[in-house]
Amino acid sequence: MSARRGIRTARPDSRTYSDAVADLVEIGKGFYARGWVLGTSGNFSAVISREPLRLAITSTGLDKASLAPQQFLEMDEAANVVRGDGRPSAEALLHLAIARGVDAGAVLHTHSVWSTVLSGSHASQGGIALEGFEMLKGLEGVRTHKHREWLPILENSQDMIELSERVSKILGETTGIHGFLLKEHGLYTWGGGLQEAKRHVEILEFLMEVLVRSGAVQGA
Repeated sequence: MSARRGIRTARPDSRTYSDAVADLVEIGKGFYARGWVLGTSGNFSAVISREPLRLAITSTGLDKASLAPQQFLEMDEAANVVRGDGRPSAEALLHLAIARGVDAGAVLHTHSVWSTVLSGSHASQGGIALEGFEMLKGLEGVRTHKHREWLPILENSQDMIELSERVSKILGETTGIHGFLLKEHGLYTWGGGLQEAKRHVEILEFLMEVLVRSGAVQGA
């Protein structure tokens, strides 16, 4: 599947929005059960229209164990809420930057122990190289375990405008990546659609857990 396939390109309507939200609710609860979005961490979005750009996205400050459809918002390309009550996370600007930068149809952000540890221990190296693992073949477009996946690490910031600009820059400069880390924060990944993005989270979280459990953080 190309990065463009799986994206809903029709104008938003109740069916496409509702379908995206139902899938995001299920995904969010599954991620919580696996310990990847504890507390109120994490945020998820799905593109429901490309022209004009519209995203279904989680409201801020939610317990992902008890997500409900009414806790989602529809957001335009300027991060304005055009449907729903509440406000999106400040990190909504990162979702927009990714949706534009790689034509993503879905963006998923997790806060696992593994991504938090590795993003801190490898920050000075600018990223983490994942190579030689059979699980890499679960990433879109990867056909061999010999693939070298580079997972960039960006310094975290509370200035979301500045951070979204750095995200856009790294996406423009580093082709073929499937995700990135924010230092001592968590993982962002994406896909042409929600199922592809979900698979990328599962692959990258698995590999980061392998690295931590195998002692790859030592001496970093």
